[in-house]
Amino acid sequence: MDSPPGMQFSVLALLGLSAADLAVIAAYFVVMILIGLRSLRRIHTEEEFFLGKRRFGKFIQMFANFGQATSVDTGPTVITTTYHNGLAGVWSVLMLLFGTPFHWFTSVWYRRMRTATLGDYYAERYHSRMIGGIYAMLMGIGLCILLSLSFIILVKTVQSMTPKDPAALTLVEQAEVERAGRLQDLGARDFQSLAATEQEELGRLEIERPRREISFINPSVLIWAMVVMICLCAVTGGLEAVLIGDVIQSLFILLLSVLLIPFAIATVNQRHGGSGLIDAFRTLHEQKSESFFHIFGSPAAAEFTWHYVAAIALMGLINSGAQANVFVAPRSARDEFSARFGMTSGIYLKRITTVLWGVTAMFIILLFAGDVTDPDLLWGHAAFRLLAPLGMGLVGIVIVASLAGLMATAEMFMITVSALVTRNIYRPLFPNCSERHYLNVGRIFGVAMLAGAALLSMASDSLLGTLKLWWEFGGSFAAAMWMGILWKRTSRLAVYLQISLSLLLFFVLPMGLPAAFPSLRSDPALTKTTLQRLLTTGYSSATEEDVKTRKAEILEFLKLPPDEQAGRTPPAPIHPAQPWTRTTILPARAIFWTGGLETVHEHGGTVRYRGKGRLNLSLLGLDRLGFDLTKNSYSLNETIRALIIIFFPFAILLIASPLMPRRPEEIAAAERMAARLLTPVDPDPETDARAAAEAHANPACRDHLKLFGPHSSWQFRKWTRIDTTGFILNLGAVGAILGALFFFAHLGS
Repeated sequence: MDSPPGMQFSVLALLGLSAADLAVIAAYFVVMILIGLRSLRRIHTEEEFFLGKRRFGKFIQMFANFGQATSVDTGPTVITTTYHNGLAGVWSVLMLLFGTPFHWFTSVWYRRMRTATLGDYYAERYHSRMIGGIYAMLMGIGLCILLSLSFIILVKTVQSMTPKDPAALTLVEQAEVERAGRLQDLGARDFQSLAATEQEELGRLEIERPRREISFINPSVLIWAMVVMICLCAVTGGLEAVLIGDVIQSLFILLLSVLLIPFAIATVNQRHGGSGLIDAFRTLHEQKSESFFHIFGSPAAAEFTWHYVAAIALMGLINSGAQANVFVAPRSARDEFSARFGMTSGIYLKRITTVLWGVTAMFIILLFAGDVTDPDLLWGHAAFRLLAPLGMGLVGIVIVASLAGLMATAEMFMITVSALVTRNIYRPLFPNCSERHYLNVGRIFGVAMLAGAALLSMASDSLLGTLKLWWEFGGSFAAAMWMGILWKRTSRLAVYLQISLSLLLFFVLPMGLPAAFPSLRSDPALTKTTLQRLLTTGYSSATEEDVKTRKAEILEFLKLPPDEQAGRTPPAPIHPAQPWTRTTILPARAIFWTGGLETVHEHGGTVRYRGKGRLNLSLLGLDRLGFDLTKNSYSLNETIRALIIIFFPFAILLIASPLMPRRPEEIAAAERMAARLLTPVDPDPETDARAAAEAHANPACRDHLKLFGPHSSWQFRKWTRIDTTGFILNLGAVGAILGALFFFAHLGS
């Protein structure tokens, strides 16, 4: 589907888009603004702005949860990780699948809390405004960082779909494109074969990373334009505008997950012969290596072991349960069933689209992997190459769908942070103000959060390391939510101790010690690595890609000096459609540093290693206890580290709570919250308020619903028929999604 010579894709040189594309984008913006202005007239109080009067049913709930769970970076992330790891790369997003059935219960908790924010829950449960404020502050910073990542991905996606024609490049831009070509040429050659000047040039270019494609879009203009659009919708219309907009935006995201598949299939069949879906998948299996389709166990994806996926799934379940943005939609539901149906079905929609993104990724990588140097740009580049020649406004639809993904995330984050900061930090400091005052303050905090995310996104073009840091950071306060719900004995002082120790041991000291004592990064005792291992994998049939790769390996071996070839067995030739084996080296990996190790060349030719990132104190402690972590695989060590981060906070609360004194008012608050969580929500607000008041007045009135008896401090409740049936159906949904993934992995093989 390459464009014919002379075909012009852009009508307006300003944006590089066709008139149809621009019309689609303009129409989307108009609709979103109208939704915000319509909702503005209905908002007069905090409850209306932050909760939408809790009147949203199952349909709105489903798309609201899908929208907050699916951001603009979801699709490009799947494509990037599939580019590096084969189809196993879908686990970068899909690994939380196994925790999804438990949302059938957590969504009920959120609704029964009957609070405006999750910060309110912390403050009420532990009778401590301070704990509520700490949670609000940490969550506000974290969501701001997460949103900045979405801004970065959006910029990359839109820029890759609006490339300048070479004739429109300035002299400076032409020079940058030439340097990018030079970088690709030098990087493809054996480093030892480069002259000294070429090696130096390669080093400079790798630092600069010049662009191969120049876009019409200015990143700063795009980011701030999106900030304005989000403000016009969410800041004016509150949660009602956000949830109604989520329905429209979710439909666009669903469209985006399948839009490229038919065009990619047609292009594959056009290039390689064949027709229809099956032939396209058959071509995939003929062209790509067999390991590309391995869900587990591929040498290219050795880190995605079952135990690592399981550990991250558990971490995701626990941490996401305490993320304030996850709480927003269920708290606004009309009733319990709307909350639980909307939450689980919305998140399963994301899991389904993730599988479809994996399918899209396989075809895109087959067609366009050699066209870009940055795999983050692969999705946008493929969309432009496949859709722009049609001139039907489809590129505009892709851009709108990407904008919709960002807006769905940003609006939910904005409302979340606005409510948290207003209710859990500002209101306690400045009580007794009018409803209008708090409403305006909430809007101001929402704008500030968006502006902060925009500034962060322009300060760096990669926050993946920060994203992982935040994902682990959630465990610092997640245990206090879970234990506060499940165990009445969990005490306020134990929560202070647990949060302090978690932050100290997992974040403050791991970052602070290397900063205070730089020599730690080069300490030989701290630069231990896992042992290098050889992994031999047998394959039933060699593909064209396998044959091409093996020929290149043989040529590289023959280039080696005779003394380096001595004693080594050259790679054996392989032939198409015949069985073959591949021996892959699993490299040594750093044990104690999250960023790995870098090589430092000193004067006199001495080479030493230096740690990067944070210091893994948990693994260092195991090493000091005598455990030999060098014999473990890197994925096993990472699994151990994840499990320690998960269970340490729970252990502290279990051990410390019985030892800590509790004030009478704290005990009463815990009893009231426990009774409220056992009290079903009535769709009628007045009836529900009376039921909650009865639970407060007589906390023991619902104790007969507890699983371990009325006198137990543990709050596990007896399952109802809806609980059991729903959980079984959820497990079936997990199995169906896994089945779909394996089906697409083997289709056409």
